[in-house]
Amino acid sequence: MDETYKPGEAAPVSAQYEIVGPRGGRTGEERTVPKGSTLPPTPKSGQNYRVADPTKNKSGCR
Repeated sequence: MDETYKPGEAAPVSAQYEIVGPRGGRTGEERTVPKGSTLPPTPKSGQNYRVADPTKNKSGCR
């Protein structure tokens, strides 16, 4: 299982973060969050985030 992050935590990398349910189920919703920014509140209690698509910088490195 991928690592999940709670709302209010600092984003470890710039990426699109998928909202997942309490048991890890996909919701189909994503939020774009830059590294170091706070992950926003989720629509429902118990939901978390996981990295869906890391953002690449101009040199192509993560």
